[in-house]
Amino acid sequence: MPDVLPQVLFVCVHNAGRSQMAAAFLTHLAGDRVRVRSAGSTPADEVNPAVVAAMAERGIDISAEIPKVLTVDAVQASDVVITMGCGDACPIFPGKRYEDWALDDPAGRGVEAVRPIRDAIEARVRALIADLTSAPADTATK
Repeated sequence: MPDVLPQVLFVCVHNAGRSQMAAAFLTHLAGDRVRVRSAGSTPADEVNPAVVAAMAERGIDISAEIPKVLTVDAVQASDVVITMGCGDACPIFPGKRYEDWALDDPAGRGVEAVRPIRDAIEARVRALIADLTSAPADTATK
């Protein structure tokens, strides 16, 4: 039986901040209704510690996540590709839905500066879930 779940790929430059938060929120809020992956055009060595701390404040542990390199296969396997400041590094394939979320880069910032970025990502992910699944995200997690 073919996979009927929507597949979403979040892409940013280092896969250490924005795309990690977006993937974690989508996984946490949508559960098994969506397949989620994230990647970076130039992955960092580790996820930004301020991002890990900001997500922990929301009860989401991403401390074990590792930045991953963007591959053509990941883009081809995805129905929706959401970029966050990676420029033209993401390959374009017909039939895919592409969005670019203009969000500040949390690189080099403390947790106080990451919180508004995290909150903006969460709001966008909740809207994406509603769009992809026609069902509201779990609002009890707030």
